[in-house]
Parts: sequence; structure tokens; C-alpha cells
Amino acid sequence: MSKIIYNKYEKQLIANLPVAQFEGRIVVILNEREAERAVDFLLSCPIMGLDTETRPSFKRGFQHKVALLQAATEDICFLFRLNYLGLTPAVIRLLEDTTVQKIGLSWHDDLNSLHKLGTFKTGDFIDIQDHIRELGIEDLSLQKIYANLFGQKISKRQQLSNWEADILTDKQKLYAATDAWACIKIYEEIITLKQQGNYKLIIKEEPHEADSSEKG
Repeated sequence: MSKIIYNKYEKQLIANLPVAQFEGRIVVILNEREAERAVDFLLSCPIMGLDTETRPSFKRGFQHKVALLQAATEDICFLFRLNYLGLTPAVIRLLEDTTVQKIGLSWHDDLNSLHKLGTFKTGDFIDIQDHIRELGIEDLSLQKIYANLFGQKISKRQQLSNWEADILTDKQKLYAATDAWACIKIYEEIITLKQQGNYKLIIKEEPHEADSSEKG
């Protein structure tokens, strides 16, 4: 049976979907020694999902610096606390790598934020937004794309939490890990559907609300 996907997924349908969560191990990285070990491991893997988090600003014209870089494989996610670490040599080595598939969503925006922390030569990255339209999907947000492809909801409740807090809560850590891990799942599904062609695209009329190009 062909998978049914939609050009646009209505946001109001997402609320009733089962929740998707990362079920692997989550490791918080706080110093350069830990960062070196984490990057050594990540660069030995065939693929990783990447994302960043920034403390929200409620003051017009002011934006905090990116506070967290999360890098996930299928079963482990490393949370690099950049507000403590900064761009260490290990983090730069990860960002400059050209050997491992690194998947993000709206990653161009993430890179702009990371470049504000320091200088590095951008490595090879794959942005989901550059590939999802090949299936006929017009949505650009992680939550809508994931719901469309898998019929599950990624919670965004922690998105506007304080990512510079002294200690991240378990809910924050799970949220961050899930977003990075979901990038892998989405990209692998895009590749599978493109290769097998076993899907049917349903064209829906314009939804009541305008879609957003944001990551969430």
C-alpha cells in the first residue's frame, strides 16, 4: 500500500496525533574534554541530525546568542552547551567536517547564528528544506513535515524555554534531542520515498492559517 502524504498538513490535525520522542541516551557536554570525546564518536558515525536552541528574547531588536548545539545519531544525542563552551576546537571540528552526513532543518539560519560565536569554515550539511519539495510537500516546519510523513506529533512546548538556564530540565533535554533525531528520520524517509516511489501525494486546498518557514 502506498503511503499517503499531503502537499500541506493542517496544523489543527497535529494536536490529536501520538507523540514522537527520542528514546536514546542524552549526554550533556560542558567542557572541552567531553566535547572532544563526543565529536570523535559522532565523526565515526555514518549520519547525524543537528539543531540549535537559543534563549528567546521578548525585547524587540535584541537576540541572544545560540546557547545549545544538539547532535544526534539514532540512539544517542550530545547536547553541547555553547553558552558555557563557546566554539571550542572540538565543536569547530564538527562544524567543519566534510565526511559525515549532517542533517538539519533551516540549517542556514543555524549556521548564521553559530558564525556569530566565532570563525569556522562551514563543512558539508544537508538541509531538509532543500529536499522536501521534491516529494511535493510545501510545508517547511519540522513539526508539520514529521506529522505528514509519520502521523506523529513532535511537541514544541519547550521551544521558548530558557536555554541558558544553569541546569537544563529533563523536558528541555528531551525536546532538544528529539528535534535533532527527527531530522535523521525525516531525511531517511525522504530518500526511501524518492527511491521506491511508493507514495501518493494528496493536494489540499490552502489551509486556513498561513504556513511558517520557521523550524518548529
